[in-house]
Amino acid sequence: MKVLVLGATSAIAQAAARVWAARGAELFLVGRNSERLGAVADDLRARGGKALTLAQDLNDEKQHEPLIENALQAMGAIDVVLVAQGLLGDPAGRDEDPAAAELILRTNLVAPVRLLTLLAPRMQPGACIAAISSTSGDRGRAQVGVYGASKAGLDSFLSALRQRLSRRGVRVLTVKPGFVHTPMTAQRKKHALYTSPAVIGRGIVRAVDRGRDVVYLPWYWRVILLIVRLIPETVFKRLSF
Repeated sequence: MKVLVLGATSAIAQAAARVWAARGAELFLVGRNSERLGAVADDLRARGGKALTLAQDLNDEKQHEPLIENALQAMGAIDVVLVAQGLLGDPAGRDEDPAAAELILRTNLVAPVRLLTLLAPRMQPGACIAAISSTSGDRGRAQVGVYGASKAGLDSFLSALRQRLSRRGVRVLTVKPGFVHTPMTAQRKKHALYTSPAVIGRGIVRAVDRGRDVVYLPWYWRVILLIVRLIPETVFKRLSF
């Protein structure tokens, strides 16, 4: 199996990559920090996988086409693409500072949409595109307004891409994790609903294997979000979460 991982130094991406590496997969890892990327690649090689790296800021649109060409040249046909780039932002300003809001939207929505638009025509029948969205995209919440909006936009794009590419036999998986212990959530107060990146990583690989379209991880978030979506707006606006 040949896997392209965009945002490969994220905790969730690493967890999924470890599962694929243990199966002997060939992985092409893309991330901003070359030192961290190298450490991730070494770990995956030790687990039985093959790993190539490319240090690249995925928000740099001018590098998107060269990035994809490099990956294709190195691996040939790609079996799985995992888009794991994401930014929650500083809680002190992410929903009040226009520049911070724009960066979140560019990182979580604009860059993934642009990359997947370029990748889609190059995917072969039987391949899978998996992108990490969030349960925060299911309904706007005051604490993560811009982040949730970026993920809602990504959900919509992935749904459209899934509909379009299914005619060619290419699958598109929307991954919707709940609360996860990652560096991105390090400053947030933890509670019983938080889970580990390893659980999410295994869930992603399992969903790819099973040909799922949308997966909530862990599974109980599907039920939680169903309830949240049913709350009337007159009540919902009074809540604080």
